[in-house]
Amino acid sequence: MRKTTSTNTINKEQLEANCGIAYTNSVLNGRWKLSILAFLLDKRTLRYGELKSRLIGISERMLIAQLKELQADGLIKRIPYPEVPPRVEYELSEKGKSLESILIQMSEWGTRNR
Repeated sequence: MRKTTSTNTINKEQLEANCGIAYTNSVLNGRWKLSILAFLLDKRTLRYGELKSRLIGISERMLIAQLKELQADGLIKRIPYPEVPPRVEYELSEKGKSLESILIQMSEWGTRNR
């Protein structure tokens, strides 16, 4: 965690406030975020366990952290159900759905250029 008053943090915030690419990169930055978004785009709604089984190699801690960041950025919605055992589902928010064309283009570009 960076100090909120550090020059690096201030520069980052300034860049993200004035550059759309920098902001987009900061929101999507993370090893697993694009995969999580792609799975939710494909399946619409997934339970926590379904996401975990699709993301081969991700730890519980990392999945929880990535989901919390995506939720904090308004890209996904967490839907808890008051059941025993507890059930939680995740789906794209409207803001997350607005990334659909970008995610598809990124996938196509990656397939062509890998």
